[in-house]
Amino acid sequence: MRSVNSRGRGVAAFLIAFVLASAPPISAHPAPFSYLDVRLSPSPVTGTLTLHDFDVAHELGIADPDMLGDPSVVAAHAAALAALVRARLVLEADGKALRWEITGARPLADRSAVELTWHVPDARAVGRLAVHAALFPYDPNHQTFVNLYEDGRLVRQEILNSTRNSLEFYTGTRQGAVAVFKTFTASGIHHIAIGPDHILFIVGLLLLGGTVRRLLLIISAFTLGHSITLSLAALGIVTPPAHVIEPAIALSIVYVGADNLLVGSKGRDARAWVALFFGLVHGFGFASVLRETGLPPRALGLSLFSFNLGVEIGQAIIVLIVASLLGAIRARRPAAARTIVVAGSLVVIAAGAYWFIERVV
Repeated sequence: MRSVNSRGRGVAAFLIAFVLASAPPISAHPAPFSYLDVRLSPSPVTGTLTLHDFDVAHELGIADPDMLGDPSVVAAHAAALAALVRARLVLEADGKALRWEITGARPLADRSAVELTWHVPDARAVGRLAVHAALFPYDPNHQTFVNLYEDGRLVRQEILNSTRNSLEFYTGTRQGAVAVFKTFTASGIHHIAIGPDHILFIVGLLLLGGTVRRLLLIISAFTLGHSITLSLAALGIVTPPAHVIEPAIALSIVYVGADNLLVGSKGRDARAWVALFFGLVHGFGFASVLRETGLPPRALGLSLFSFNLGVEIGQAIIVLIVASLLGAIRARRPAAARTIVVAGSLVVIAAGAYWFIERVV
């Protein structure tokens, strides 16, 4: 019995060895990486782009990637490679596409790669640089390592892939500071404009009206509250989870509506304290948007200030419109104004309750 088993194992080993020996060699895909260097300085914007020969051969239909180790082969395919890369790598300066040109192509045989050198012939002072790279979409695992240099010094490194194929960079120049201010101020205004929960909270605070001094006190309290938590959360000091903050924002809306009805029956007005307390909650909501936008590491203070300023501008527009409209109605038709307070407060309560259920369930 042992001899039979021994012969069986021997035959099996022979067959395995025969199959392995006769199998064609497998061409392994190298690490799916590309490397982009961008150099910003007072001189024209320049850089290099290093691509694995395997990826280049696949895209250009070259049978053997090793052929790209020959400078003459690279030169023969340089125009096709340039056209391919220009379509998949987009550089923008302050919102406008840069016209960049490839100035050279050479093989890097020791790295199984091809290196392209490029420059922007009509470069100007750059404030905000955007890089969009989807170099080899046929491979979902492909990554592009981006190195950004200013005046010869490496200032930022990022990795772009199939799920995140773009980045924004603000230079450390005067133009960069202006770009940060403009971008984040606009982002703050936009966030208020598209945030119905924040808008309804502010409207709820204004329904009862009041003197200019009173309204300024209420809005200033809200501003103080959300400014504190916006800064703490954006800097990563305090970061409560969104599944807690979002329902809490909805509850704040419900509370404001209910408080308006109670004020009418009891004659008290604690809106400034309500605005301050719930402003702390809303600030965490603002911060989640700011984190998605991405804070420039070298301009944290300016970006926070600018975003907050944008939020305040958006709030001021809402206050001006709503307070003026309610004031006009209150002066001409007091009875209608009281009806608006009650009806508006009920709408605020209903909307807040709906959002709360939606965000909890």
